[in-house]
Amino acid sequence: MLTLSLVIEALTGVSPQGDDREIRDAAIDSRRVTPDSLFIALPGDRVDGHDFVQEAFNQGASVAIIAREVSREYNQLDLRQGWKVDQQLAVGDAPVCLIVDDSLNAMQQIARFWRRRLDLVVIGITGSVGKSTTKELVAEVLNQRYKTLKSPGNLNNEIGLPLTLLQLSEQHERAILEMGFYVPGEIKFLCDLALPQVGVVTNIDTVHAERAGTIEDIAMGKAELVQALPPEPDGLVILNFDDPKVREMADQSKARIFYYGMSPDAHLWADQVEGLGLDGIRFRLHYQNEVLHLRVPLIGRHSVHTALRAAAVGLTDGLSWQEIVNGLQSGKAQLRLVAVRAKSGAIILDDTYNASPASTLAALNLLDDLEGRKIAVLGDMLELGQYERQGHTMVGVRAAEVANELVTIGERAKWIASSAANAGLAPDMIREFDSSQQSIDFLKEHLTSKDVVLVKGSRGMQMEIIVSALEAGR
Repeated sequence: MLTLSLVIEALTGVSPQGDDREIRDAAIDSRRVTPDSLFIALPGDRVDGHDFVQEAFNQGASVAIIAREVSREYNQLDLRQGWKVDQQLAVGDAPVCLIVDDSLNAMQQIARFWRRRLDLVVIGITGSVGKSTTKELVAEVLNQRYKTLKSPGNLNNEIGLPLTLLQLSEQHERAILEMGFYVPGEIKFLCDLALPQVGVVTNIDTVHAERAGTIEDIAMGKAELVQALPPEPDGLVILNFDDPKVREMADQSKARIFYYGMSPDAHLWADQVEGLGLDGIRFRLHYQNEVLHLRVPLIGRHSVHTALRAAAVGLTDGLSWQEIVNGLQSGKAQLRLVAVRAKSGAIILDDTYNASPASTLAALNLLDDLEGRKIAVLGDMLELGQYERQGHTMVGVRAAEVANELVTIGERAKWIASSAANAGLAPDMIREFDSSQQSIDFLKEHLTSKDVVLVKGSRGMQMEIIVSALEAGR
């Protein structure tokens, strides 16, 4: 386990002698502190972690990283001037605060140090869409043989990833880490912390283009994972053959290349994909001379790519087909889209976590697989930058092909409505609202037990309000 003396060594370069204690977890939220954990007090725009050090100790934290003194009552070791070689560590059993110049930098420094002491395989996952679901399914596959740690939730940035690394122990054999991108150099920095030997790239889309830049900028940013991998035989990169911008990343890596996709030119590929609605998907899997017929509980035909990614990681890690299939069929990786029943009896496809053109098109494809009157409730897709009109227009065309009725919410979603009308959806089958709340009254009066309703929009549109209201009937 990580220990107090190792934390001090990570921050000062000197390994102290004397009292020591194990650190079993790490947290930046005092409400998530568990016994014998490390609490990192991070300053924020609205909340300052230094104000919650006492609460963290009350919850069982044994060590806190702070960037300013918080109370004279605690043992406080000032590491800003380093640690003397002959200086003893004498803190007994009481909680201790370690004072540093910058608590975030200190957390990253400790995570970098700790990762380099561990002998395990790290799998980094990036891409515009599907990172979290891929991470979950890869974990299910690798769990069939290895003790595995995965990033909790979507902790995929300069705070979340080092926090995950600090949860590793010497017993872990595999770590699966999601890596996000907003600015150039971000994934390169995350790779410097985590030292991944395996990289998985899902796809390139205009998600967060408002902050991340053009689709070329996004591709360059995601490629930092590919570039950071060690050369073969130690490094491996698993690339989406169906996405040209991902496929081209092979030229930027010295690692072994493994392609997955829907093309026979890929190493691992699938065909005969059949959507089974809420019962999952069925497809045929090809690898070398082997052919497998699989059914997995992932919703939507687009999920075949998620299954291919997880299978590719398992195959290249030496797992048997039985282990891989058991992981794929575990049914625990469907994170985002869930089906709930409205008070009216209608089936609500709750895909309100976030939205991009690619993920919305995939959700509409699922709606197309289901029986009943199909109603698409679509909100603004935010942070698309220069691609926002194009993205909303494309979604509108597909909505006209799939939905019997369309409800849009927000100013940008009006492009969806006008595009759907131009593509042939009758004007009286289109309703436009300015907010989620305004759509609820209409839907409550309108829905029947024969309806299937897709609700999707960006996080900032608060589309989850619609699902909650329809489910509760309020």
